[in-house]
Amino acid sequence: MTTPALVLGPMMRYVDETSASIWVETRDAALVTVKTSAGEWGVPTFAVHGHHYALVEVDGLGPGTVTPYTVEINGTHVWPAPEQRGVDGSNPDGQFPPPVIATLNPGKPLRLAYGSCRTSVPHDAAGNRSHGVDSLRAYALNMISGSSEPWPDLVAFLGDQVYADSTSKQMQEFIKARRDIKAPPGEELKDYEEYAHLYYLAWSDPANRWLLSTLPSAMIFDDHDIRDDWNASRSWRQAMQDVPWWRGRIKAGLASYWVYQHLGNLSPQERAADPVWQKVAAHRDGQELDLSDDLDSLAERANRDPESYRWSYSRDFGDTRLIVVDSRAARNLDPDRRALLDDVEMAWLDERMQGGLRHVLVATSLPFLLPMGLHHLESWDEAISEGAWGKPAARAGEKLRQAADLEHWAAFQKSFRQVAAMAVEVADGKRGPAPETITFLSGDVHFSYVSEVERSSGSRIIQAVCSPIRNPLPRVMRSFGALMSYGLAAPVGAAVARSAKVQDPPFRWSGINGPWFDNNLACLEVVPEGLRLWWQKGVVDGGDHLHPRLERVAEMTVARRKTGEPARERL
Repeated sequence: MTTPALVLGPMMRYVDETSASIWVETRDAALVTVKTSAGEWGVPTFAVHGHHYALVEVDGLGPGTVTPYTVEINGTHVWPAPEQRGVDGSNPDGQFPPPVIATLNPGKPLRLAYGSCRTSVPHDAAGNRSHGVDSLRAYALNMISGSSEPWPDLVAFLGDQVYADSTSKQMQEFIKARRDIKAPPGEELKDYEEYAHLYYLAWSDPANRWLLSTLPSAMIFDDHDIRDDWNASRSWRQAMQDVPWWRGRIKAGLASYWVYQHLGNLSPQERAADPVWQKVAAHRDGQELDLSDDLDSLAERANRDPESYRWSYSRDFGDTRLIVVDSRAARNLDPDRRALLDDVEMAWLDERMQGGLRHVLVATSLPFLLPMGLHHLESWDEAISEGAWGKPAARAGEKLRQAADLEHWAAFQKSFRQVAAMAVEVADGKRGPAPETITFLSGDVHFSYVSEVERSSGSRIIQAVCSPIRNPLPRVMRSFGALMSYGLAAPVGAAVARSAKVQDPPFRWSGINGPWFDNNLACLEVVPEGLRLWWQKGVVDGGDHLHPRLERVAEMTVARRKTGEPARERL
């Protein structure tokens, strides 16, 4: 008989005032039980392509409580485990704090951590030299050390949680052990088994594993979760459909995303409405339910018809709304209807962009407000790629689009203008009482910054980017990012865009902080003055790469605007 074992987790996912969702991956089919001083909740695992998972819904908790919990598999205690002693040296005393369920306290202002783009390489000198210090891990170690800073209510991972197309040496060794790595798709991921191992590498470091067992998390994919430039254009999509291994890749990518990321984003009520989860909830015959075929079918259908399944979701935290938008899978790439969000997804977002709240947070992996020079460049490239200067220029524009990743909101002008109009209507009080801010939270671009729409009244419209968590830009690319953020880039870019008959943006915006290029994890807190934002990185002292300290890189407060106040933040 094998000893019960966890492979990954526990991971604290959706948490509200009275319930929590705890996700685990186990080595074998099993009964998984979460225990607290108030009771116990047990569920059987379900299977996907030979892997075993459970999501335990703990309910009946008190609002604003902090409750330690344990996990059992088939009645055997497995978490916290004695062997979780920081074997990599991250916790030399072997005393991680107990994992806890921290329910939301009604009326408490939201405190949120967020960021994107995190590669999974070792946390030693070589890994830190090539990829920088993991800011998430530095944050975890700061929490473990007993820092007096309050914990976030939620950590939001805004894309590129894993890199399926740019793998580490550790992932490549796994691939070599099971197939010829020189045959397509080479060092990239091929199937579900490889995705499962990639998630293991991403989330099994002891310090990060402890953080994920305690902090509630929300996630949304970006391109590298599947492949670079995923759904950049119809040409990109058509080219990939002709690649022999692509069908298996997209199927595995979306099926594993449902298991490892999407399922835990949902509230118990939203899960109950999910057709695949309904099978899990209704299963009673005693044998482990195998969802492999169901999830493969869902993934293929969602890829073929994005309107058939929604990956976006929305949550209210008191007087603050967080809308997490799928800006990758929900695209319509038909040239006559080209849109970053298809009609169904845009209507869903439109319903949720409302006033009557103190703050509206729109989390989208791709920055809505790029530096203006880069915005104009992308809008120009979209125009010529879609034929504004004829077929030869269109071919050149498409090559540039894919080579330089010119496929953000700015490169989908129809969608950009629709969402801009929504934001302005909310900010002007046309959709209910105007909030203090509409703030777009984003990642992707591998540098962090804050921009603001130039307005003299109504809500402040802000873009706050945190990227990367761990995957810094090469220095030559940092220069390009800075160039696109300052100087003549905006007026020159505007002139180039107008030459392709691109309309001017519906409003102007400019940078009010940044850019900076450190690996960062950002935090946001609703405070009496407005929104407080700060960015933190890990710093190695004395060559001790396993114990980086947390250092603040930048901070600012976005205060509510007073009548007649100019639209420029005091830093």
